[in-house]
Amino acid sequence: MNAIGTAIQASQALRGIRVLDFSRVRAGPTCVRMLADFGADVIRIEPPRGVDPNEGMFAADRMGGDFQNLNRNKRSLTLNMKKPGAHELLARLIKQADVVVENWRPDVKTRLGMDYESLRKINPRIILASISGFGQDGPYADRPGFDQIAQGMGGLMSVTGFEGQGPIRAGLAVADSSTGLYAAIGIMVALLERQQSGQGQWVHASLLHSMIAMMDFQAARYLNDNDVPVQVGNSHPTSAPMGLFEASDGHFNLGASGNGSWFRLCKMLNEPELAADPDFADEKLRVKNRARLDATLNELFRKQTVAHWVDSLNEAGVPAGPVYTIPQMFEDAQVKHLNVQKTVQSPQGPDRYFLTQPVTLSRTPADVVRTAPGWGEHTDSILEAVGYNAAEIAALHEQGVI
Repeated sequence: MNAIGTAIQASQALRGIRVLDFSRVRAGPTCVRMLADFGADVIRIEPPRGVDPNEGMFAADRMGGDFQNLNRNKRSLTLNMKKPGAHELLARLIKQADVVVENWRPDVKTRLGMDYESLRKINPRIILASISGFGQDGPYADRPGFDQIAQGMGGLMSVTGFEGQGPIRAGLAVADSSTGLYAAIGIMVALLERQQSGQGQWVHASLLHSMIAMMDFQAARYLNDNDVPVQVGNSHPTSAPMGLFEASDGHFNLGASGNGSWFRLCKMLNEPELAADPDFADEKLRVKNRARLDATLNELFRKQTVAHWVDSLNEAGVPAGPVYTIPQMFEDAQVKHLNVQKTVQSPQGPDRYFLTQPVTLSRTPADVVRTAPGWGEHTDSILEAVGYNAAEIAALHEQGVI
């Protein structure tokens, strides 16, 4: 494959894979960020300033932490796809690309000539990854989708929070983030399959389907056992004692599910009567009698600090951990050891701080080597590399195409 300008090489793992990123907001950029961190050459294609009335949602504060974290390791090319000349430019890029990622509505994709059938006529090896709220077809295909809407429709808000409290959203964009990761997995599979068939294919992922997939055991309980999950607060729906407990100076999480952990817990607490209590003889009984069990344990736990219990429980082989604020989390010794953050010097201002990829490869790990690009920062160099001369590039600027 010919180089399109100077690619940003974060890793050797996906070297030679070129991605055209038309996605916005969170799910799509999350997907493409994973590819970029593992070494794909990602070109973020976005409208010139002032063209998109919604640009303030996803591109205005380019030095902000969220934009930087989603779009690091990418290059930027500006393009007004409604202008004459845009399609010729796109065709040149698509001929040399491996993957296109977008999150337009299905009808928009077709109107712009960016549907899969149109793309494969230009490049039969192209992989189109389409991310949507509800899917590429069906009764809700044209609806706009946002994370919280998917959380509600996917069932998550019905099991989050305390009984009788009403629906509660999760405190992070779980539908957006999971959809991005599922889409990235789909792209990886399609790239691997292409080595056998020589053909690209259409990958789609939706917030709704991803959210339902993330419900996992909760949804499986209903489908197979007709057990309708409900809100149980900080407790685990099917295991006990498992959840949030009170120490003398705060709260901590305890995970003593299964009889092995239960009896180790009782031994560590020096409470043989608790272990012998018939109401707590097995997991189902401990869940049934959770209120009395939790009250009994909290009475014992309030006698010592969080640090005491976290250390003592883990030494006894019973999972336990503190409940951190975000600043406390970053100060934890194990978090520091895992190198979850990296500092990168920005050519556009102060240093930026990034979250690293949570999956490690021993030979070709992901990395963060470049901050998010300035608006259209690489437009001219990318166009030069696909055959435009200086006069043609100047004309495209003058015409408002780029």
